Amino acid sequence: MAQTLLAIVLVLAAAHALPDLARLRDFSWLKRWLAQWSGANGTPTPWLLPLIVLVVCALIQTALAQVLFGLPALAFGVFVLFYSWGPRDLDADIEAVLKAPDSDRRHAAAQGLRPVPSAEPLPLQSTPLVEAVFASGLSRWFGVLFWFVILGPAGALAYRVVQLLARHPAFTAEIDAERRALFERAALILDWAPSHLVALTLALATEFDAVIKTWRDYHAAHGQGYFTLDLGFLGALARAGIDADVIAGDGYATDVDDPMVELADARTVLRRILYVWVALIALCVLAGWAG
Repeated sequence: MAQTLLAIVLVLAAAHALPDLARLRDFSWLKRWLAQWSGANGTPTPWLLPLIVLVVCALIQTALAQVLFGLPALAFGVFVLFYSWGPRDLDADIEAVLKAPDSDRRHAAAQGLRPVPSAEPLPLQSTPLVEAVFASGLSRWFGVLFWFVILGPAGALAYRVVQLLARHPAFTAEIDAERRALFERAALILDWAPSHLVALTLALATEFDAVIKTWRDYHAAHGQGYFTLDLGFLGALARAGIDADVIAGDGYATDVDDPMVELADARTVLRRILYVWVALIALCVLAGWAG
């Protein structure tokens, strides 16, 4: 766990201090695999790709753990986590919207916040902006981080591969509709646990009562219970938490109808959630040492 914490801290530092390294997150090899891997009848078999990535990555990290006190395994973990992060820099995308000099360029910059690049254009309104930022935060940060902690580098990379195959147009175009639906379901399954942890941390980082009430009301209105793959609750909770945060005056303004105010506060809250996650991992490391 200590090695996991160190890898996370190093990746967060690198992502902040060296944003240009994001260009190294090149998944063109995945598209080449999709083009080459086909059955006898020409039907793609992309479901094998995440499984192979998971197995190969797990074998590498297991082998490296036995060499030089695990230092190569640490380096491998840092590389894979950084590679799986993003791929786009969420902080940079938010900053581009907030600093855009006019409405046209602000609207163009806002499209980089969409969790699914092929989705409908994102309007410059508080609700869709906040929902998009939290959905992107889940797929770019928290989903990767969760599976890295659970399964190590293999988990982080497999999560990213499934996300790309399920939602990125460069890859979904190579897959038939039936398999796209399977990958989308797999992506939702992988997002289920981290999305609930993000929701709980959001309640702790903003207005607890407002978030928990919205969470209960959402599930009561939809009548599906908590153990479903309907993750739309996260957008509803994000709106409630950010609105409460802005009204409380935690930012520089209290206007919940100003999309730029809400977007700036959403970035602040996402950072708080990320810091809480890292702090909890650090506590687990300290508890392990104490034990």
